[in-house]
Amino acid sequence: MTRNFTTLPALGVVSLVLVAACGAPDASRTPQRATDGVPSALATFYDQRIVFEPCASYAMSLADEKLYSDDRTDCARVQVPLDYGDPGGSRGEVALLRVKARGDRIGSLLVNPGGPGGSGMSLAAALGPVWRDSPVGERFDVVGFDPRGVGASTPRVACYTDAEADRNVPPTPYQFDVADEGAAREVARRCTEGSGGAEALTSVGSSNVVKDMDVLRAVLGDEQLSYLGYSYGSELGAMYAQEFGDNLWALVIDGAVHPGRTEAEFRLSQFAAWRATFDEFAATCMAEADCPLGTYPARAVEEFQRLTRPLQARPAPTADRRGLTYSDAMWGTIMSLFQPVQRAQLVEGLTELAAGRGDAMLALRDAAAGRGADGRYGGSASMDANLAIRCMDNPRRTPEDEVELGTRARAAAPFLDPGRPLTQAHYECEGWPAPPSRPSPWLEGPLELSSTLTVSVTRDPGTPHEGGIVMARQLGGSLLTVEGAQHGVALYGGSPCVDAVVSDFLIDPRTPVAETHCSL
Repeated sequence: MTRNFTTLPALGVVSLVLVAACGAPDASRTPQRATDGVPSALATFYDQRIVFEPCASYAMSLADEKLYSDDRTDCARVQVPLDYGDPGGSRGEVALLRVKARGDRIGSLLVNPGGPGGSGMSLAAALGPVWRDSPVGERFDVVGFDPRGVGASTPRVACYTDAEADRNVPPTPYQFDVADEGAAREVARRCTEGSGGAEALTSVGSSNVVKDMDVLRAVLGDEQLSYLGYSYGSELGAMYAQEFGDNLWALVIDGAVHPGRTEAEFRLSQFAAWRATFDEFAATCMAEADCPLGTYPARAVEEFQRLTRPLQARPAPTADRRGLTYSDAMWGTIMSLFQPVQRAQLVEGLTELAAGRGDAMLALRDAAAGRGADGRYGGSASMDANLAIRCMDNPRRTPEDEVELGTRARAAAPFLDPGRPLTQAHYECEGWPAPPSRPSPWLEGPLELSSTLTVSVTRDPGTPHEGGIVMARQLGGSLLTVEGAQHGVALYGGSPCVDAVVSDFLIDPRTPVAETHCSL
C-alpha cells in the first residue's frame, strides 16, 4: 500500500537528534569491483557507466518539479533488460534520484516507498529534511528509484487517461468493481495498449524489479546493497535477500507484508486491521462534542454509512465540479487511517460531508490516488502500475473466489460495506496477457541473514503486526517492535527511538540491535 508522504508533518520541519554508530566499516565495504560473479550475458548491464544530471526532466508532477530542484539531488537512468531470460532483447530504463551524502560516505542506500506503484524518486526527494539532519544522510548517498512500470522509468504502465481516472475507471483491489469477464478483458486491453504492448506490460513484476535492484547496486559501485523498504517495499527487500543474499550489506523493512499469506488472505487481514483502526478513530472522534459520527461508539459504523452510502446515487458537490463519489469516499477513508495526522483530516472530511460538501474528502482521495493539483496522476504513486505489478505477482482468482473474498472483506470491515450484496465480481487481473511471473509463496525461509532488521508497528492498519513477526523470523534477522497505530515509522522523525535504532543498524549491521521495543 502506498503512503502519501506529503501529508506527514515530519516532512515540514524535521529535527532529529540521532547518534551515529561508533566505528565505520572497514575498507572492504568499498569494492574494487561490484560485478564479480555476474553472468557474462548480463555484463553489459552491470558494467554500464552511470551518468548523473539535473533532475528537472525526471519530474512527473508539479510536486516533483519542486522537490527535484534541490541542489543536493541529481538523477540518472540505468538500462536493464526487459526480459532477463533474453538479455539481448528489448531494454527498459530505471530512473533514480540521488541525495548525496553530507559527510564520510559508506555507500548507497536504496529506498522504496511501497505500493506497488510508489515512486522511490519522490520518496527520496520528499524526505530531504531527514537526510539533512540524520546520520543516514551523512553516511549514505540515498537513492530512490522508480521501479519499472512506475513514474520516470520505462516501460511505464499507462491504462487510463487522467480524465478517466477522475471518474474512478481504474479498478481497485478493495472495491471489487470488475463486474464481468468482458470488463476484465477491457482492463487488460487498455493496459496492454497504453503501456507499449504485452512484452512491456508483463515485464513489470517484482521478480524483475529485484534483479534490477542488483544491477543498480553494481552500477552505483556498491559491492553489497543497503536497502530500506516500506510496505510493499518489504516484498522487494525480502525477495532480494533470498536471491542475492551474498550481495546484501544491510536490509531494513518497515511495515512487512506477511510472507506466508496469499494475496486474498493478506487482503482480509487488512480489512480486519482497518476495522480495528476505524473503531479507534471513532472512539477518539467521539470524545469531542462535534464529532460527525455522533457520541455513541456502538453506532459509529451506522453513522458513517449514513453519511457515505447516499453517494452511490448522488455524488457530493465539490469546487472543481468532479463531485465526490462513493468510491472516492472509501479511498479517502481507507488511506486516512494509515497516519494519525490524516485521521484529523478524515474528521474534517466527514464533517464537511455531513454539511453536503465533498471537497475535503476528495482531497484525501486524490492524495491516495497520486493526483496532483494540476490534475495529473502518477507523481508519487501510480494506480495503473499498482494494478500491473499485482497482476504479475499474484495467482489468479476465479469469479467465485472473488465474490467470496469481497463478501468476507465487507464482513470484516462493515464500515466499507456499500449496503448491497456482492453477487458478481471478477478479479481485475483475470484477462492479463501473461500468467504471474513470481513464485508463490514468494519467500522461503528461514534465510539466516543477521544483517536484516524488520520494524513492525503493533497496530499497523496497512500491514498488520503479525506479518512483521513472521518476516523477521523467515529472514533470520532482528525485529524492532513499535507500540503505536500507524503505517510506517522508520526515519520519519516521529520516534527518536526507532530512528536511532535504524540509523545505527544501517551504518553498522554487524552490531547487534540492542533496543527491541520502541513507541510512538
